[in-house]
Amino acid sequence: MQNRFVTGGFALYLALAGAALAKDAAPPAVPVSAEPAAARDMPVYVRGIGTVQAYNAVSIKSRVDGQIVKVDFTEGQELKAGDLLFEIDPRPYQAALVQAQAAKAKDEAQLASAMADLKRDEELVAHSFQTRQAYDQQKALVGQLQASIAGDAAQITAATLNLDYAQIRAPIDGRTGARLVDTGNLVHATDNAALVTIQQLRPIFVSLTEPQETFETIRASQARAPIPVEAMTSDNTRKLADGTVSLIDNQIDQGSGTIHLKARFANTQETLWPGEFVNLKLVVDEIKNATTVPARAVQQGPQGAYIFVVNKDMTVATRNVTVSEIENDTAVIGKGLAPGDTVVVDGQYRLDEGTRVKLQPAAAAG
Repeated sequence: MQNRFVTGGFALYLALAGAALAKDAAPPAVPVSAEPAAARDMPVYVRGIGTVQAYNAVSIKSRVDGQIVKVDFTEGQELKAGDLLFEIDPRPYQAALVQAQAAKAKDEAQLASAMADLKRDEELVAHSFQTRQAYDQQKALVGQLQASIAGDAAQITAATLNLDYAQIRAPIDGRTGARLVDTGNLVHATDNAALVTIQQLRPIFVSLTEPQETFETIRASQARAPIPVEAMTSDNTRKLADGTVSLIDNQIDQGSGTIHLKARFANTQETLWPGEFVNLKLVVDEIKNATTVPARAVQQGPQGAYIFVVNKDMTVATRNVTVSEIENDTAVIGKGLAPGDTVVVDGQYRLDEGTRVKLQPAAAAG
């Protein structure tokens, strides 16, 4: 009986001792990934949404009347200024040119004869063998024929122009759109409809508006140097082109409180297309030696943004911070952190103030 009491008491002692040891044992360290905050130069951006516009756009129309006898381009073709687009039946204009040239030749022949008569009359008048009135009439005839020849020259110029206009050429470098008129159609100089449109894509413009609150920053940056601009895809995952601001409009729109800007892009690879919407980033300044951390290190709580900082004793402390900017998965910390502070970048979901941690590779901590 006594042995049973001794055995039971010893077991109870072991149980109580085990519970006490378990209570005093520290919890296991939480695996996390961490890295030190870095100091680097970071650009300051003004962002906006822009619309791509052709550098030059031309609606091609006929300057003479006639039937289209040939189309000399394909839709979507890249053209150089002066390339032939359409040919209008030239025969009426060739005939008008020949007629004007013949009229001039006729008047020149008559002028030669009249001038010879004038010279003879001048000699006869000097010897009183011809009346002064007849001499004056002959002189007036010479003047009339000279004026007719000048008019004939103008007619030849007009006929030559019309003949040239019968060949419609590209006025600028660019790419053609859809052909709107086919061979065989009759066109007129008074038609409002275009035959085709040409848009210059290299270089190209992007038009955007920014709130007036950014105007002073943009203007000050432009005064220092042309503002670099990055054109991004709509999801901001890929850069399309680099350019510079070419226009800050001369007034702020009172209705919307915005300022109109234009950016010019070389667009050598034609990554920008007229009518396209793109995200734009204007580099208006640069922060020197900014404190930066991976954007995923920043957490959000009731008091705002905070970061877990790893202490020397391998415990973590929450640090309230001010995030100035997030760019390319990098957060710029304005207040609350210094370069060199070790911050947790993965594994925060198991952390609290004072939690012990052990450092692991990022994949393992995640």
